Amino acid sequence: MNTSYINQLPAEWEAMSAIFVAMGDPQRQRLLLAFEPGESLTAGQLSEASPLNRTTVSHHLKILRQSGVLGSQKVGKEVFYWVKREDIAAALTNVLNFVKA
Repeated sequence: MNTSYINQLPAEWEAMSAIFVAMGDPQRQRLLLAFEPGESLTAGQLSEASPLNRTTVSHHLKILRQSGVLGSQKVGKEVFYWVKREDIAAALTNVLNFVKA
């Protein structure tokens, strides 16, 4: 038994945990799948294409951004979001490395 992580996760696993929690919600999964590779979208654009209202979309985007799944940049009055695919891939690589060990 490896007891070294019983009390605290390694830093890369803490980040991974936040990503998986954020991506565990079906509404957030739908929003993520709306992004084409390399595309940046606003909450307004996503809410127009979604049955969710803008406030709910913004709430989900905030959770995804805080977890590191989305990046964001404010341009004028709008905030543009994009998927941080490399960060998601790193989290999945950590899981695969654990499974393969």
